[in-house]
Amino acid sequence: MEPKVIVITGASAGIGAALAERLSEGGHHLVLAARRATELRAVAARCRSAIAVPTDVCQREQVEALRDAALAAFGHIDVWINNAGQGIAKSVQVLTDEDFDTVMAINVKSALYGMQAITPHFQARGTGHIINISSFLGKVPLVPYRSAYNAAKAALNALTANLRMELAVSHPGVAVSVVLPGVVTTEFARNALGSAPGGGAAPAATFSQTATEVAERIVGLIAAPTAELYTNEGQAAMAAKYVQDVGAFEANLRQQGRPR
Repeated sequence: MEPKVIVITGASAGIGAALAERLSEGGHHLVLAARRATELRAVAARCRSAIAVPTDVCQREQVEALRDAALAAFGHIDVWINNAGQGIAKSVQVLTDEDFDTVMAINVKSALYGMQAITPHFQARGTGHIINISSFLGKVPLVPYRSAYNAAKAALNALTANLRMELAVSHPGVAVSVVLPGVVTTEFARNALGSAPGGGAAPAATFSQTATEVAERIVGLIAAPTAELYTNEGQAAMAAKYVQDVGAFEANLRQQGRPR
């Protein structure tokens, strides 16, 4: 794969940091964004060709400034990855307005700002790739206590699909993808708002991946764009089964003692 200019939000830790380091190994030029400036600059320092742009992606003007910084540094952008996100561990019954608004802002509006900031550049060039990092939980209600997070990722899935359909007609050279990880061993769960029942252990019948493993799958997606990427291939089949018969799927979960 030829070197590309790639913007990654949420790059100070977890999947974003692992992806930055993996892409750096491939000779790509990186523009890394996150709110935590110290951690972000540490990640950039570990990469061969990277700049750190401290950014609050919940602020539209800062996302636009991120785009402008990338263009000033490298002249163009090839790939924009909306990776910033935050979880929450509260059931539907106890969510507050603040809870819901915060989770939607971090997981959905931030990606919307990114898509709106970069799409005109990709349209003008006739090429580009938008990648939104969502979650398998936006497809299947396997962990109900992450209700608002799951809802946010479902909304992100829908926005991604609709933008993809729009651009497929007017600008077929611009790819739009959604990545759907399952359980990933990062600090994400510890940083979630609220507290999960039983400490928030992964549901039965799931297995975790490392951030590096997820990053490797995303590198493959950049090389060969597709509409959706489940980083855990077994969960693609699970999502398809859920859609085929929602009632039977949920009844089976209850029989297994989930949701808890």
